Amino acid sequence: MSYTIITCSGISNTGKLTTRSAALLYQRCAGEIDCCIPATRECEVIDEVLRHTEELLILDGCTDCCALKKIHHLQRRPDHHIIATECGIVKNGMKEPTFSEIEELTAVIQKRIKRG
Repeated sequence: MSYTIITCSGISNTGKLTTRSAALLYQRCAGEIDCCIPATRECEVIDEVLRHTEELLILDGCTDCCALKKIHHLQRRPDHHIIATECGIVKNGMKEPTFSEIEELTAVIQKRIKRG
């Protein structure tokens, strides 16, 4: 099974965290992750990526769920949805995510992928 990850990629620490965690996971699990793309990309680009997606994982930073909203706008439903703030990450403005937060969220994503 291969996954496409769409991240919220906002400017807050949790938005930056989703992008960095997905990129790290892409490096670690290249055979399982086909693509990581920010939800800030144009709808046409995301729609094209979704045409070739086996499993779709949405990675939002907070309960605003910007990435999920974008996917719903494209009339798609994710197979998996993870929200960083629901995994114990604290949203704290424009700060940079810490290495431990990146590792923590990456571990959550890996567990979800392993479960299928």
